[in-house]
This record gives sequence, C-alpha cells and structure tokens, in this order.
Amino acid sequence: MTSQVRGAQLARLLGQWHALPGRRRSPDYAALAAAVRGLLADGRLALGVRLPAERELAEALRVSRTTVTAAYRQLRETGHLASRRGAGSWTMLPGTHRVASTGLWTPLDDRDMIDLGVAALAAPPQLVPAARAATEDLPRYLGGAGYHPTGIIELRDAVARSYTDRGLPTSAEQIMVTSGTQHALDLVLRLALAPGGSVLVESPTYPNALAALAARRARVSTHGLSTDGVGWDPDLLLGSLRQIRPKLAYLIPDFQNPTGHLMPAELREKAVAAAHAAGTDLVVDESFVDLPLDATPMPPPVAAYDRHSRVISIGGMSKPYWGGLRIGWVRASAPQVQRLAAARVGVDMASPVLDQLVAVHLLADAPAIVEARRAQLAAQRDALLAALAARLPDWRVTSPSGGVTLWAELDGPISSALARSAEDVGVRLAPGPRFGLDGTLERFLRLPFTLPAADLEEAVGRLAAVRYDLDRSARRQWREATVIA
Repeated sequence: MTSQVRGAQLARLLGQWHALPGRRRSPDYAALAAAVRGLLADGRLALGVRLPAERELAEALRVSRTTVTAAYRQLRETGHLASRRGAGSWTMLPGTHRVASTGLWTPLDDRDMIDLGVAALAAPPQLVPAARAATEDLPRYLGGAGYHPTGIIELRDAVARSYTDRGLPTSAEQIMVTSGTQHALDLVLRLALAPGGSVLVESPTYPNALAALAARRARVSTHGLSTDGVGWDPDLLLGSLRQIRPKLAYLIPDFQNPTGHLMPAELREKAVAAAHAAGTDLVVDESFVDLPLDATPMPPPVAAYDRHSRVISIGGMSKPYWGGLRIGWVRASAPQVQRLAAARVGVDMASPVLDQLVAVHLLADAPAIVEARRAQLAAQRDALLAALAARLPDWRVTSPSGGVTLWAELDGPISSALARSAEDVGVRLAPGPRFGLDGTLERFLRLPFTLPAADLEEAVGRLAAVRYDLDRSARRQWREATVIA
C-alpha cells in the first residue's frame, strides 16, 4: 500500500527551502526541487511515497502553483519523481544510484567523497589475528547445526563479564547476542512495543532508531536536549515520563548520539524510578559506553538502578571495534531474553558463529584495543575542534567528553542547504533534521571525528568555502543531491 505525504507535512520537512538571504537567488522551482532531492537523499522522505497534489503543496508553501509544477517537472527529468495522469506522483531515485552501507542511497561515483555522514572507525589491527584465531576455534562447532538464538556461550559469558566489571552483576542467561545494535533494538521493539504504541525519545536522537520506530508505527514524543554541556533537563525528562506515560522510552545516556552528552548518575537513578512509576520500559543504548575520552569517569549503568526489570540495555561492537563485525547484544532479565530469542527465530534464527568467535577474541584483548581507540579519537576530536575554531568561528561547538561526534550549532538555519552544497565539493554531511522529526534542527549539524585528522581538516576547509558561498554567490546549477548516512 502506497503511503502519502500531505502538503502541510512536506512543508514542515522542507523547512527553509528558499535560497538564503544575501545571495543571488536561483529560481524558486529549482530551489524547491533541490530541497525535495535532499529529503530523498538523507532518508527523511522515503521512496515510493505519493507527493501532495500541486495545488495542495502550493497552498502549504504559499507559492504559486506554477512554481510547484515546474519543480515537479524538474524532479521527473532528474529521475526523482514518477507521475501518472489522474493518479499522482511518487518519489523515486535515478538508476545511477546504489544502496550504501548505511542503507541510504548514494551515487555510483562517490568513491572519493570525504564522508562525514558515517560515525564509525576503520577496523583495528587486532581484527585479523582475532579472525585467524576464530577459525581455529570453529571446528568444535561444526558438528552441530550452528543455530544459537541467544548466542554462543563464550561470547555471552564475555559480555556478561563486561557488565559485571562495570558494577552491574550479570550472568550469561541475561545476554542475547544479536547481529548488531540496530538488530538488538528491532528485536526489543518487536517484543516490547505493539504497533502504534507510544514512545518517548530524546531530541536530537539516532536516526536509525527513529526509522525502527516508524516501522512499528510508533507514536513518538520527544524531550529536547540542550546545546550546552548539560544535555538533559531533569525536570523535562522526568516530567515527560510522568505526563506522557509512554509504553517505552529510548535513551542514549553514554555520549549521546549525536550530541556527545553523558547523563549524570543522579538523573539515571531518577529516570529509572520515574519509568517504573509510569509503567514505562527503558531501552538504553550503550553503543558508546567504551569510549570516554580525557579520563572521564563513567557513572554506573542505568540498569544498575533497576529493581523491576524495567531496563533493557543494548550495545555492540560497532563503535569501539568495527562496524563490519555485526555483533550486538541485549542485556535483560533471563525470562525477557528467552522471549526475545523466541521472537528472533522468526526473523534470522541466529548470529554467525564465526563472527561471534572473532568477537570473543577481540573482547579478550579489549583493554589494549579500546585504549588505542580512545587515544586516536581524542587526537582527531581536538584536530576537528581546532579546524572549526579557525575556519568557522561563528559555529558553537561543545567539546564532548567521549563518543565519536560533535554537535555543532550553526550560524543560521542552513544545515540542509549546506549539506546539499557540500556534496559539490566532495564532502558528505548528516544535517541536523536527520536527527529529529518534521524538519526541525536546521541550525545543527553532526560532525563525527572518526576520520584521520588530515581528512577532517580538509573537510572543514571545504565547508568554510561552501558556507561563504551560500551567502555570497549563486550556484549556477543544481546537482542531484546524494545520500547522507
């Protein structure tokens, strides 16, 4: 069944789609078409969605119908729209695109792009020795069918020990291994959230979590995070839990993605108590918990304050180790783990045994690997901060005490426009609206520091030139917008 976006909804998503003040404006129809391409490129507007009728969109945008007609015509010419007389127009992408590793669309010729849309590191040098050791361990599993819905016992033991070492006693029966953290979240949502259920999330938050919630047709409410180093407003978070009483709340308390905030211990304890009183399950994403920088002391896990099985923790190997190793996990009560395993059998049966054995060897060498990662990230973060201060001093950026991303407040609501223009100079960005709902957060931009310092400095230099041009020169042509991850 084809979904449809109404005129008012598309208008909110488009946000500041006109040419910016202070520059020689391109035609309104070209700016509108480029803005729609940008929404398609970064996943805010899905493929196969029927767009509003020309008259309806013109009224919502307060422009002439001629402008919308010309924009739709240009989108058809570039392969971004298919129309049938009397039936409407549907979004699509040209055949010159492919699916990127992030699941979004990218041109076939983007190999030389400096990609600041993906917040992930390259593999550590210890991965190859771990893979070799894993192949030597594999024969003892070959006599069975290879299906382990909760994961092999060695890996479950290793993950349970990591929680125990953080001050949260955990047994292997409380761990289920998944095919990455996103898979863990999807399974938890299948178990804990009926279609149409209410969910509370942070704003901004992780875009793929919003996508998973949309797939469940969840009714999403948000509580905003501040742009300074504080992050969560305790009264706002706790008040939202008490007033909305959502079925589920999704939190990223450890170096929140994208802001990098770290939730203090006192608020963790209060959030668990408020969730219990409201009848809310907390899904706590711990993807970045292993990456404190500058010797930042870590508060106890959120689940350490849980006495009523209201907290389900998810995590994985992607951020501290490598995204290509699709290993994640869920920590919950033993009965919850068994229910998750039963739900999982109808989805993918089990995670690959060989990948799990590789993870076991990497976790055995975790102190050395993670320490090197922290040093690498701290140096790259400082290089990015220095480049931003030198080239884009009007942007407000708070240095995060961990994780892999900066959350920059720009000098205007230009995030999507900047992302579209940056593609022309070989830089891919994740604009602020990717991390919120209905086109909000146009003043913000997520900047990961997972690339080498030289690449980050080069990218900032190109962004500074683009930012200058947004105000002072016209773009002579509008290229097809491409993906952001």
